[in-house]
Amino acid sequence: MIDGRAIVDTSAVIGEGVSIGPWSIIGPGVELGDHVEVASHVVIKGPTKIGPGSKVFQFATVGEDTPAFAFEGEETFCEIGANTVIREGVTIHRGMAKGGIGRTVVGDHCLLMAYVHVGHDCVVGNHVVMANNASLAGHVTVGDYANFGGYSGIPQFRSIGAYTHIAAMSLVLKDVPAYMTVSGNPAVALGLNLEGMKRRGYAKETMQAMRDAHRTVYRRGLTVKDALAELAQARQAFAEVDIFAASIEASEWGIIRGRGTTKD
Repeated sequence: MIDGRAIVDTSAVIGEGVSIGPWSIIGPGVELGDHVEVASHVVIKGPTKIGPGSKVFQFATVGEDTPAFAFEGEETFCEIGANTVIREGVTIHRGMAKGGIGRTVVGDHCLLMAYVHVGHDCVVGNHVVMANNASLAGHVTVGDYANFGGYSGIPQFRSIGAYTHIAAMSLVLKDVPAYMTVSGNPAVALGLNLEGMKRRGYAKETMQAMRDAHRTVYRRGLTVKDALAELAQARQAFAEVDIFAASIEASEWGIIRGRGTTKD
């Protein structure tokens, strides 16, 4: 299953049923899980681990050094989960030690469409979809089931909550709470990601609880602190409200807002 024109380092660990196309380079310290598919003209540098069942399409580069000035060639890591699809021209850089966590992580069952970029020390959850040319700078955290439209951009150190939708061509300058939809340049909060919740079959009671929680944070003119205090009871009753509130509590850059809908 390994084309004779591919270059595979002798230290690379290759699982069962792996296929590697012509002119691809698998460097030292790379581990490919069972049934990983690597197309032609792919570069994978180590230390990098790619989980079983994942697919890497042509001209993608996974596990390359970061170009960040603080990187000094130290050993850092890249981890890709199981059953993740990395399409044409995607770039995923390893982490760095100075100011970082030393590794870049992309979870299970993700889809990174053509020319997506995942910068150093990003931690991307499971079932994340990033459309063409969406980009994460260094140190970005992304929750499970987040969805990025094409050409959206996230600067360093921001947090994108679980179940969010980032509209195409949006520039996100602050943290995005879980379950929110944002759009624009700079992006503003449009409301809950109701379509995503419907697709995942959320109960009507849960949907209503989330609408009430969103209204408390974004529509009543409360400070974030006071809004979170009012959500205490709903957080105990609904896990989704707790996820929403916890993502706000964890924000270091301040949450993304609508136009004049929340206070500090």
